[in-house]
Amino acid sequence: MTKTAIVTGCQGQDGSYLCELLLEKNYKVLGISRRCSSRENDFLNSCLQNKNFELVNLDITDASGINNLISSSRPDEYYNLAASSHVGQSFKEPLCSLKNNGEAVGIALEAILNSSPNTRFYQASTSELFGNSAGPQSETTTFDPRSPYAAAKLYAHKMVGLYREAYGIHASCGILFNHESPRRGLDFVTRKITKGVANFIKNQEKFTLGNLEAKRDWGHAKDYVKAMWLMLQQDKADDYVIGTGETTSIKEALDFVIEISGVSTEPYYLDEKMKRPAEVNLLCADPRKAEKKLGWKATLGWKDVLYEMYLHDIAQF
Repeated sequence: MTKTAIVTGCQGQDGSYLCELLLEKNYKVLGISRRCSSRENDFLNSCLQNKNFELVNLDITDASGINNLISSSRPDEYYNLAASSHVGQSFKEPLCSLKNNGEAVGIALEAILNSSPNTRFYQASTSELFGNSAGPQSETTTFDPRSPYAAAKLYAHKMVGLYREAYGIHASCGILFNHESPRRGLDFVTRKITKGVANFIKNQEKFTLGNLEAKRDWGHAKDYVKAMWLMLQQDKADDYVIGTGETTSIKEALDFVIEISGVSTEPYYLDEKMKRPAEVNLLCADPRKAEKKLGWKATLGWKDVLYEMYLHDIAQF
């Protein structure tokens, strides 16, 4: 029997990869996109050509709209990937982050509880929840949010656990560490680097970066959407850390892209104003639970991801 899945944030990096994966598995997919959102990329082109995909214009903070969609479709699975996802911007728009990253999750969970309690729910949590807690970070590591984005995500994470325990909803959180691809937005540091170096080669224009010392655990988004799907196939809902287990600094990532590009001079400037008011210094996943219980393991490391992103960006010029 064909399953039905709702995917919020379907136009983004993770959402588009997940929609493609689900369609390959013969799901009927309802992809949610904001009414005011214009399609600025072609990530969904292959999905839109599939008869099992439907694009739904809806704001995830519209409680009546979400409730109507869930009650009418009774989806087998609901993947909440939509978010105000830029950490730095959340300091400028904290209430927007709270609404989109926190309140929207409560709206979806309540709609599922009231209208479709057998729907399995996936929440995209984030490694930013850990803040500066010592790594490697696992499911038992203390949360220490260091941004409005992370604080809102922590509210959502706790709400998922509450609905799971209090009401028996099959609701899981993937605590995803940084994951990238050529579909990553231009305001994220990995894409700033790969696009910036490519642009420097073609136009001799330098780009600007802030803190180069922060360390992150970078994987590929295609790997991570497989983990999302696996979580909702389990008999019991649970939370899982998803990452590679390897960490590197922004400076190391930058040097690697410069090396593979063959650039001989520094193609960037440093700007102290770009540093966050509260920085997360080191994130490194301990994904052993996911490896053991889900049978999931990252197939691509940070160099593989950055190499693919750089080749994509240099080819655009």
